[in-house]
Amino acid sequence: MTQHTTPYDIEQIGYTVVRFNSSGIFETHKDHMVDPYAETRHAKGPQVEGLQFAPQEANKILPAMVLLHDRYGLTSHIQELAKGLSCQGYVVLVPNLYVRQGGMVTANAEVADALMERVNEQQALQDINASFEFLNANLTEDINLERTTRNAHAVIGFGMGGSLAMKTAAHRRRLQAAVAISGTLPTDPELAQRLYCPLLLQTPGKSLLNSAEERDQFCQMANQAGKKIEVRSYPEASDEFWQSSTPSYRASDLEDVLQTSIDFINAIIHKTP
Repeated sequence: MTQHTTPYDIEQIGYTVVRFNSSGIFETHKDHMVDPYAETRHAKGPQVEGLQFAPQEANKILPAMVLLHDRYGLTSHIQELAKGLSCQGYVVLVPNLYVRQGGMVTANAEVADALMERVNEQQALQDINASFEFLNANLTEDINLERTTRNAHAVIGFGMGGSLAMKTAAHRRRLQAAVAISGTLPTDPELAQRLYCPLLLQTPGKSLLNSAEERDQFCQMANQAGKKIEVRSYPEASDEFWQSSTPSYRASDLEDVLQTSIDFINAIIHKTP
């Protein structure tokens, strides 16, 4: 993305550590005004934790996206990718999908596999849905939230996050756009018929996760149901080509993936040609 002009420079992007209830229901400062124990009471139920990146420009209402990390967790590289996407004029929320198992981050593929296997899909989808509701809350006392446009939302996922992005597109009715960068296709191909928004599949040509036949079947079912689905393939890329710590890393393909992803999202969110 370095060769393209962005609305904001990386130096203009700030971040906030966020924590909120996975139920998607949040207390406001008015609730605290009438509850003297609000500040000391332990939060009930599972909590979502993560990072929120946003351009530091006052009085600017921005659309938002949720970025879903890969099997390695919320790594520094994923954070850098989130910053880059925020430079495009988005509030970018990155939930830590491993918080329910300690929030671990790793560079070890074997450990990453073990972490991914322990993810409860329904709980993960609940946390992702709560992330969108958190962006929607627009609490007046939170300077970050009051700058987001309600329901002007996209999801973008890498690897494990790509798989969850596809399922989020069939789970959240008000979602406007979804991008899955690699990731395993749903075992239920009929999920393609339940997509609530346009979906872009960014597929490595040398992926070991899905066959071309499986991908074609998924797209065919989506098209037959009148769903909008696009596929872009990178012939020389392998799974995890976006991950700078792996031998599969391909910087040029990653740059193209990020640009085509933001173009896809912009065309829907901003209705640009």
